[in-house]
Amino acid sequence: MNTIIEKTDKDNIDKEVILKAADILRNGGLVAFPTETVYGLGGNALDAKASEKIYAAKGRPSDNPLIVHISRVEDLYELSPDVSPKALKLAKAFWPGPLTMILPKLPCVPDSITGGLPSVAIRMPSHPIALELIRESGIYVAAPSANLSGRPSPTTAEHVANDLAGRIDMIIDGGPANVGLESTIVDLTEDTPTILRPGFITLEDIKKVLGSAEMDKALMSGIKENAVPKAPGMKYRHYAPKGDLTIVLGDDENVSRKINELVAQKEGSGYKVAVMAKAENVCRYSCKVIKNLGDSDAEYAAHTLYSYLREFDDMGIEYIYSEGFDEDKLGQALMNRLMKAAAQQVIKV
Repeated sequence: MNTIIEKTDKDNIDKEVILKAADILRNGGLVAFPTETVYGLGGNALDAKASEKIYAAKGRPSDNPLIVHISRVEDLYELSPDVSPKALKLAKAFWPGPLTMILPKLPCVPDSITGGLPSVAIRMPSHPIALELIRESGIYVAAPSANLSGRPSPTTAEHVANDLAGRIDMIIDGGPANVGLESTIVDLTEDTPTILRPGFITLEDIKKVLGSAEMDKALMSGIKENAVPKAPGMKYRHYAPKGDLTIVLGDDENVSRKINELVAQKEGSGYKVAVMAKAENVCRYSCKVIKNLGDSDAEYAAHTLYSYLREFDDMGIEYIYSEGFDEDKLGQALMNRLMKAAAQQVIKV
């Protein structure tokens, strides 16, 4: 398959590019496009054959649900029989934006995109190109991240092409994604709204709107092979670089000492090694490859994490050691992604 790559600017969208992509989607094809979080791989959400193509292109397990992307709040009623007041409050507060809601699904939503579950994950992206594509296509767009399953999510069109060129019909290059981490997923099918995947919109943000909400208790725990994933990313290893990633946790002095010991051992044995550290700690390390994760608020780290992991792959890095972040606000989302990328491999000092 020849993958078409077309560029357009989010502030000056090329209508011809959108028309071409929309036509591909309506005819059952696959189009990768930018969202404010990461690049998504889009297909017709109500076409079971299109969803099968998404799973095949990514090599994604079929029980890992997809997110349906919409362009209007009213579209919720076409996908769910129970659009609760809580859902409408969240939509008013955060849509369009990086929030996904899980609601009961109508029969029109194929089981193939929900992993056989009676619920569906829905969000309205804020990226102008994504919204214009959904509107122009006239369909609802199922769109997981546009990468090979298990790999770091793509934040640029180049990342998408590296993984999926020759596997999908088209890539819209709209520049780098802004947020850098996937959307927050909140489950509204239970009495208490529950975050199944943390993201840019935090637990505190959701509590301010709904009054009560909680984090899924298994969020930071290990991968459960027999679990039924209710949302993307809950069961399988995700975001993983080719090299071996370990997170080292503790106070700054002990963490830097331990990482430097590990780096010396691995580099001394001839391995290629990299370190990821917060800005104030970069000077503590003697590794040949060091990446700056920015301040402790984790915003810069969230924006750059996947790019760093992909860059390490390109460099042939075999071992990666990373500092951790406090698990509050955006730090919890970042640590969730780091822990999955490291397959829960942590050293506490």
